[in-house]
Amino acid sequence: MDEKYNLVTRNTIEVITESELRTLLEKKKEPVMYIGTSVTGRPHIGYFVWATKVADFMKAGFKVKILLADVHGSLDNCPWDLLDNRYEYYKLVIKGMLKSAGADIEKLEFVKGSSFQLSEKYMFDVLKLSSFTTVHDANKAASDVVKMGANPKLSGLIYPLLQALDEEYLGVDVQYGGVDQRKILVYARENLPKLGYKPRIEIMTPLIPGLSLGGKMSSSDPNSKIDLIEKKEDIKSKLNKAFCPEKVVEGNGVLAFIKYVVMVHKTDKKETFNITRPEKFGRNISFSTYEELEKYYTEGKLHPLDLKNALSEEVNKLLEPIRKEFEGKEEIITKAYPSN
Repeated sequence: MDEKYNLVTRNTIEVITESELRTLLEKKKEPVMYIGTSVTGRPHIGYFVWATKVADFMKAGFKVKILLADVHGSLDNCPWDLLDNRYEYYKLVIKGMLKSAGADIEKLEFVKGSSFQLSEKYMFDVLKLSSFTTVHDANKAASDVVKMGANPKLSGLIYPLLQALDEEYLGVDVQYGGVDQRKILVYARENLPKLGYKPRIEIMTPLIPGLSLGGKMSSSDPNSKIDLIEKKEDIKSKLNKAFCPEKVVEGNGVLAFIKYVVMVHKTDKKETFNITRPEKFGRNISFSTYEELEKYYTEGKLHPLDLKNALSEEVNKLLEPIRKEFEGKEEIITKAYPSN
């Protein structure tokens, strides 16, 4: 049980609650978890954090459901006429990403939000939940996830109600997401019991800092991210420009991606993270753990450019299965994102 618990909680930032998770692992042979993603902007390499964690859940014996939330996308400003195309794009790109992250695709269940969220019972529960929820609480819950703006739309306030109800209608024990989801996850725990539904366990991982200075990696900021189907030459170019000051860890998206994605894969495969550099700059060096790498970097023994070059190779390895998924299917991209 400890091994499963350690897998599930590896690199997490918060578990609500740890005691409930331990009890679940002790009592249920195959617990069920889900992560949802709204079909809005184009997914980027920051999504590999949760793809890697999904693989951890599967190794720990969980049944995993991936909610491709088309209805949520519409509530967060995705044009209605693009929803089906965005859904198809997300399904293809996320399958490729999960394969690359080591997840067994055959054991995953992909669920389209509109397949159950438009039912009479579900929508009646949305209305009931709205009667328990103040505008203040809905706005607070949605504020870190939905693009609210100075004059928020009503749709953005409905968003957290749906996400809370998804836990019940997907029949899960655990919801997992990035720490930006925290307010919605807490809202779900506090409000589902008002409908007679049990609160679920909520698990969160950190967000990867953007490649540019300040903020998270974001689909809406092309300079902050690397797309999941980015070209090889563009990956190298973007990483070369990335914020990665010598000896500095905080806000360093290059180090963060290595910590939460690359080194997890290397550790599980019993491989090392290799830096190739000329002899005059210290020769090649390999790291077995992230802690070793970080110490070496903060001591000034590793130049940012050498780190970026090594990461560029690793990112290309991760993205290759995704590129293959899209071979001969380029029209899916143009239909989902015609303005791009």
